Amino acid sequence: MVALKSVGDTPTDTALIDSALRTLDLESAGLAELQKALSNGLGQDFAAAARLVRGARGRVIVSGMGKSGHVGQKLAATLASTGTPAYFVHPSEASHGDLGMITADDVVITLSWSGETAELRAVVEHATRYRVPMVAITSNPGSTLAAAADVILALPKSPEACPHGLAPTTSTVMQLALGDALAIALLESKGFTARDFKGLHPGGQLGAQLSFVSDLMHGEDRLPLAGPDTPMAEAIVIMTEKSLGCLGITDGDRLIGIITDGDLRRHMSTDLLRKPARDIMTPHPTTVTPDTLASEVLAIMNLRDRPFTALFVVENDRPVGVVHVHDLLRAGVA
Repeated sequence: MVALKSVGDTPTDTALIDSALRTLDLESAGLAELQKALSNGLGQDFAAAARLVRGARGRVIVSGMGKSGHVGQKLAATLASTGTPAYFVHPSEASHGDLGMITADDVVITLSWSGETAELRAVVEHATRYRVPMVAITSNPGSTLAAAADVILALPKSPEACPHGLAPTTSTVMQLALGDALAIALLESKGFTARDFKGLHPGGQLGAQLSFVSDLMHGEDRLPLAGPDTPMAEAIVIMTEKSLGCLGITDGDRLIGIITDGDLRRHMSTDLLRKPARDIMTPHPTTVTPDTLASEVLAIMNLRDRPFTALFVVENDRPVGVVHVHDLLRAGVA
């Protein structure tokens, strides 16, 4: 590892940036090694771990000490938020009563880079005594922890980004990535949907982005609609009354076009009010369905070639609502 070059006691900007790039290179190399391992023997163990967790009648109990413990807390939180009930048990608290949180219906995941973390002893012995299945995430498949585990997820021993090889850096990145991979594999295998995700994330901007169009749209009583032969003098009155900046053109129950404020400006002429709506409308308008995520609607509205301020919501081509960009702003999506 190259030491930081400095002017006096202050590192130069170049030295600091070079250090950051070396760190990212080493951590990226660790992830590449993890990918290789998953393509070989680790992949079968990973699949076994996923099946073990998926088959648990209870929860996933995650435990680890130090930096591995911090990763373990994140893993438990990610599992819980993606449809796999999970809880983190601190190994130091385990022998002071928290072992009672672990039941025979659970699965235990322990994280220890060395596999010899003394503080995990109580958790391991409890799992062994009550025959609670255990997955060990470690770089040492010959360790005490690995020997007690039902499934071993052996991480490749890639160099730490720390120049002294001491601070957990590359190792925790690999632990974190493998934990994310396990959570997502379980999510996909269970068919966990965006609607399920919304149920567990009702708050904040993420909760707003996970809202569905049906939660935000103006219903059928607010719909500005007219037939294709409606004179524009009448069509503009309907648009004005509904105050959504658009007018849906329907043929029977089917939406066939839309007129927006922009369309009015583009077709401005002395005989505009005498023209039928079909001559002004944009045919085959972009629409969304009631189960479209609010975040997806925002992405559609922000299309660079032609941004939208309002979209019709349809079911089987029948208009059932309108969602306006102001609705997204009020909900905190944007």
